[in-house]
Amino acid sequence: MSRPHPQIDFDPFGGPRPAGTTHSLLDEFRERHPAFRSDAGRGFWVLTRYDDIVAAYQDAASHSSRAISVIDPDPAYQWIPIMLDPPVHTTWRRLLRPLFTPARAAAMQDAIRRRCTDLIDGLADKGSCDFVADFARRFPTTVFLEFMGLPVDRLGEFLDWEHAILHPPPSGEGRAEAMAEVTACFQHLIAERRADTRAERRDDVVSVATTFEVDGRPVTDGELLQLCVLLFLAGMDTVTAQLSYSFWHLAGHDADRARIVAEPGIIPDAVEELLRAYSLALPARKLTADVDVHGCPMRAGEMVMLPLTMANRDPRVFPDPQTVDFGRTPNRHVAFGAGPHRCLGAHLARLELRIALEEWHRRIPEYRVSDEAWPVEHASLVLGLDTLPLTWPAS
Repeated sequence: MSRPHPQIDFDPFGGPRPAGTTHSLLDEFRERHPAFRSDAGRGFWVLTRYDDIVAAYQDAASHSSRAISVIDPDPAYQWIPIMLDPPVHTTWRRLLRPLFTPARAAAMQDAIRRRCTDLIDGLADKGSCDFVADFARRFPTTVFLEFMGLPVDRLGEFLDWEHAILHPPPSGEGRAEAMAEVTACFQHLIAERRADTRAERRDDVVSVATTFEVDGRPVTDGELLQLCVLLFLAGMDTVTAQLSYSFWHLAGHDADRARIVAEPGIIPDAVEELLRAYSLALPARKLTADVDVHGCPMRAGEMVMLPLTMANRDPRVFPDPQTVDFGRTPNRHVAFGAGPHRCLGAHLARLELRIALEEWHRRIPEYRVSDEAWPVEHASLVLGLDTLPLTWPAS
């Protein structure tokens, strides 16, 4: 007689909660069960430990990316390339890789730094801000607009659309309308870039992507649209959320913040450790075959969540994982995923995070979380903070 599998009342998307709650809750679940089932929504499985999560990401044959959220197991959309399986995914990955190289990210460094310092200079004399609204959302959005070849003066529109799509009210009001606006914007951009002559062609992502050939045929407008939507949703919200958790940690840990101020050379290591300790993504895969993991009978067609934060805070791989240690070595975190779908934008994200830490601490070395409000977090495909009220001595 088979042993009943663990069942936990776990809904990661169940409303706002105090910052850091979800990471701690997932730590608790991981130490109780290597795998379990939740009946939230339509039901799904969860793998909790590093080795099993990494193995699942690497097994694209049994773990399809056609669905990547446990609350949407039969999506009507197919974001490119994240929701493609090999061999089609491999083709798109090869086409996109030159747009996301370390050299291309480095070429954007001066422009990114200017955008960053402009934002900080506008805040420094105020002595306080909502870090999420005033910096963490605005900074990566300006980088995204330049990356895509869109005018930065549309920042306000994109911020409104992003918030409506990724953080709608429980009723979902405004989400469909915002997605329609984003779709129309990108359709216009694609048509505009298609109309450019060879001599007029720019080097932004959409211009380059219009020249792609997929298996010997020209890329379609529909494919370009799904690529643009993915870059919009993933490229901004993830960096925003990571900045928010990083600065929340530093605001509450004086020694770590003081070390960054005194030893700016440690910032690349600090970025990696903060990525590990506050990993964000709660992606899932749809099973294409029956699998059994630690006595859990997972069937083809079911969804399995593979939380990166559970892998990156697993004490079997990372000693004292709840402690942020800028000198941690080795640091084999998988904050950018694992296997064939490892994040293409990792180089650019790291650059944005590094520059933000450098420039903020050069200008605002001392800050803390305001006593007036405690930051709260949300969860969807990505964990993040809704607000982060910071205060500091005004210069």
